Amino acid sequence: MNHRIQTVVTACMLTLSVLVLSGCSAFRVSISDQDPEEAGPLTAKYDQRDLLSWGEMICSDLLSHPFPAEGEHKPILVVMGIQNRTKSHLDMKAISDTVTTKMLDSGKIQLVNAARRDDLLREQGYQLANCTEETKAKIGRQLGAKYMLTGSLVEIGQESGREVRVSKKQDVYYQITVEITDLETGLIAVRKQRDRLRRASKPLIGW
Repeated sequence: MNHRIQTVVTACMLTLSVLVLSGCSAFRVSISDQDPEEAGPLTAKYDQRDLLSWGEMICSDLLSHPFPAEGEHKPILVVMGIQNRTKSHLDMKAISDTVTTKMLDSGKIQLVNAARRDDLLREQGYQLANCTEETKAKIGRQLGAKYMLTGSLVEIGQESGREVRVSKKQDVYYQITVEITDLETGLIAVRKQRDRLRRASKPLIGW
């Protein structure tokens, strides 16, 4: 028995020595650059991959629709924002900026300067989140825009119930809706939706 204990102690000492000689690299902070499109998700929640993929897909969806109308050359678009209807604090401006930047890069639209839009909102004493659809349309027309881009993001989450298991599962579902409204007619020129469901599994024992 003593021989076995001595063997275990010797093995532990050797392992400790290797860690010390290597500078305890296993316990050091490791930092490296990653491709944001290739980096794997760490949680089921919204992350940089959603921002990039939604921007690409929504832009493609909007421009693949017959928009702008035939004969229209680079119509002027005002971006009135995408509403956050989730329980999380998300940077919704980053999502709308990603979508509209890709649309602008396509050369098919023109964008109203956001500073001019914000100046009008301040003059009228409104915050963007409190604007009615009519107020948004009025501001868009004042800025000389032909179309207005709005949208929303919703989130539904659920976790596995009580049962005999070794891990806890969490599903997070997102749906993003973006629409473009014709400010002259008030009609929706195009509306597109994208859905995403991601499942995370966390062991009940461990970290």
